[in-house]
Amino acid sequence: MAENKKNTQNKTKNKGTMKKVLKYISRYWFFLLFSIVCAALTVTFTLYIPILTGDAIDCIIDAGKVDFTALTSILKEMGIVILLTAVTQWVMTVCNNRIAYHVVRDIRRDAFEKIQILPLKYLDAHPYGEIVSRVIADVDQFSDGLIMGFTQLFTGIITIFGTLIFMFREDITITLVVVCITPVSLLVANFIARKTYHMFKLQSETRGEQTALIDEMIGNQKVVQAFSYEEEAMERFDEINERLGKCSLQAIFFSSTTNPATRFVNSLVYTGVCVVGAFSAIAGKITVGTLTCFLSYANQYTKPFNEISGVFTEFQNALACAARIFALIEETPQVEEPVDAKELKNVEGRVDLKDVAFSYVPDRKLIENLNLQVEKGKRVAIVGPTGCGKTTIINLLMRFYDVDEGSISVDGNDIRSLTRKSLRENYGMVLQETWLKAGTVRENIIMGKPDATEEEMIQAAKAAHSHSFIKRLPNGYDTVLSEDGEGLSQGQKQLLCITRVMLCLPPMLILDEATSSIDTRTEIRIQKAFAKMMEGRTSFIIAHRLSTIVDADIILVMKDGHIIEQGNHKTLLEKKGFYADLYNSQFVMN
Repeated sequence: MAENKKNTQNKTKNKGTMKKVLKYISRYWFFLLFSIVCAALTVTFTLYIPILTGDAIDCIIDAGKVDFTALTSILKEMGIVILLTAVTQWVMTVCNNRIAYHVVRDIRRDAFEKIQILPLKYLDAHPYGEIVSRVIADVDQFSDGLIMGFTQLFTGIITIFGTLIFMFREDITITLVVVCITPVSLLVANFIARKTYHMFKLQSETRGEQTALIDEMIGNQKVVQAFSYEEEAMERFDEINERLGKCSLQAIFFSSTTNPATRFVNSLVYTGVCVVGAFSAIAGKITVGTLTCFLSYANQYTKPFNEISGVFTEFQNALACAARIFALIEETPQVEEPVDAKELKNVEGRVDLKDVAFSYVPDRKLIENLNLQVEKGKRVAIVGPTGCGKTTIINLLMRFYDVDEGSISVDGNDIRSLTRKSLRENYGMVLQETWLKAGTVRENIIMGKPDATEEEMIQAAKAAHSHSFIKRLPNGYDTVLSEDGEGLSQGQKQLLCITRVMLCLPPMLILDEATSSIDTRTEIRIQKAFAKMMEGRTSFIIAHRLSTIVDADIILVMKDGHIIEQGNHKTLLEKKGFYADLYNSQFVMN
């Protein structure tokens, strides 16, 4: 009962996935139509060759009795047909490859576009390697199945029907023998195909899990080695690899039984044609040439069943992979902007948080009833123990996440009524975690202001104290950086990120541990640069080293998602509360 229900669900899922695949394919209907026409011509020419072969055999009557005139004419015609078959088959393959690769391109593009608009909670909940596996490995597997399907499915189906038509024309009795045995092959192929879908789906999921682990370990190899985690990592890898090996072996084993099983049934078809055809030839009902033609047709008729059964097996793998990539493409995107969403312009920098409540997990409260009013040009420092919600406030201000309750407004505009692009353009953000794209130093700096002049870029670099080390690079500002700035120190990468913001100078700033990776001497200079940059700009500063935020206009002390203290450095010390304890503990430790 449970297995039948599972099979029904798989059939429904397969139909839905197939409809989505066909929707992508329909964009290239011209190539599809041309491919079908070429497949029909290829099969017609292929099926015509056995007739010519039979006629050629019948020209050889006996020893010394050969009709060379007729035989030469038949051989010339056969040569032309073979040439036409090769040309139409080549054109059909080109069309099929074009369809498959264009569909794969479209699916990958749609998947990447969806990643750009997915809410951060989806990316936070799924390992990066698993997402990469869907977009790369699963689409490749799907592509292989699609190309194989197009190339063999069209020709196979047309060959089956075409062969039957030619065989019925020659002899009905022998053809009926073929038709009666055929359903057995279809039943065997269908049974195996249903068994393999679940196994291929499990194989695809486990492969994604393995890719996620590899991505995680390679990306954090220094930490892995520093904490001697190599053995544990290998154990995790071996466990996943073992599971992948088992499910892959099962999938391959079942799929590999398709060809031998259908070949056995097809051998029965060939045997039936041999026996019935031989008796018919002895009885004088058909010629030896016609018998030869039928034996050739029996081979051509049964061959597509082997190919189609292989296509079905490969298609199960392709559909399992396609279902995973379509699940990503159809994932609920971030909340759409209203049709009448406004552009945030001429920003003064007044930020208000009213009765804000937010939690990453519904049953685990984080921020509740948070109220805050920040006037234009004020410097707001947010401090507190780890996990109190400091970075979460930044995520909400930038609208990486939407509030569960309450509202956040900029200059009196609820940020949910604004376009995300215009909101984020008015914030300059430097995080503790640096990110640089593969490209030149110049491309990384001007990311937020592509039309910046050379002079503007250099001025920003000097202000951020990055100009001196950039000039020491092999090609200066044209030095090509690998992914995430490999080859630069963490401090140098941080300086480039600061330079990026220095160049834009938006009206509001967010500095989340922006100087955590910089040496003390450079930090003093950067603090001076920040002080100049923050003049007249609303700034939110998150810092664990409280000595860096003593000049802030407002210091918010957070604990368990609530602001428990508020004021400037002097007044908070005088209160001798939580902030004073934090500050004094650092002072004593230092």
